[in-house]
Amino acid sequence: MEIKSKLDKSRIYVYFSGEIDEHSANKARATIDNVLENNNFKVVIFDFSNTSFMDSTGIGMLLGRYKKLKKRGVSSYISNPSFSVNKVFQISGIYDVMPKI
Repeated sequence: MEIKSKLDKSRIYVYFSGEIDEHSANKARATIDNVLENNNFKVVIFDFSNTSFMDSTGIGMLLGRYKKLKKRGVSSYISNPSFSVNKVFQISGIYDVMPKI
């Protein structure tokens, strides 16, 4: 699992690569929180184009970030989920709180 980020004006793009599961979710959570705490932005876009697998632990990690961002008045979106990750997102109902763009 690898996470990269890019700040572009008032947007932060967070790029996931690899698998997000119970073994990598804590690292992902800490990495993302560090990025989000040390930048000024109004929108976060989570890009899953290079994510091959995600389980419910990853959904929990993502929802936790959503709640933190919402408290700060920051909008968050999901982009480019792979086929398998998109299926997990659809089943979980996460698109109801974090729209897919």
